[in-house]
Amino acid sequence: MFLQTIDPKAGTFKRIKPPGTIFMEETKLKNIILCHHEERNLYGKIFGGYLMRQAFELAWTNAFMYCRSLPEIETVDDIVFKQPVEIGSVLFLSSQTVYTQENKMLVYVHAEVVDPIKDIHISTNTFYFVFKAPLLEKVKPVIPKTYAEAMIYLNGKRHYEG
Repeated sequence: MFLQTIDPKAGTFKRIKPPGTIFMEETKLKNIILCHHEERNLYGKIFGGYLMRQAFELAWTNAFMYCRSLPEIETVDDIVFKQPVEIGSVLFLSSQTVYTQENKMLVYVHAEVVDPIKDIHISTNTFYFVFKAPLLEKVKPVIPKTYAEAMIYLNGKRHYEG
C-alpha cells in the first residue's frame, strides 16, 4: 500500500494519491458540544447514551460524506468509556474513516473533554462503527499517508476483521 503512494519520478519520497483512492486525512469530520445538565445521568455526569448518539450521528455523517450515498449502519463494533464527562464540559468529537472493504467502511470516533482555560484535552471515549453503502458495489479505498495514520488504519482493519 505504501509503495503505491510513492512517486517513482521524484528523487525523494514524494507522496502521490493513487487514482480512485482517498487519503485518510481527507476523511476527518469534527464537532464540538457543550454538555448541558439536561443530558445528565443518576450520578450527575453526562449520560452515556447521549454520547453514543452524538458519536453515531457524527460517524453516520462522515460515512455519508465519504461514500456520497446514504449509508446504513451495519455494526456498532466497539465502544469504550474511559472517563466520565462532567456537566458543563466542552466535548470535542472527531471522526475519521479508517478502513474500507468493498461497499463497507469503518468509522472511528474519538471523544475528548477540552479545558480551554488550561489548554488540556482528556480522552473520554472511543467508538467504532461499520457502515454499508447499499447503492454502491465498492467505495473508494482509504489510504494512510503518515505512520500514525498507518497505525490507525491497521487498528481499524483489526476491528473490522475481528
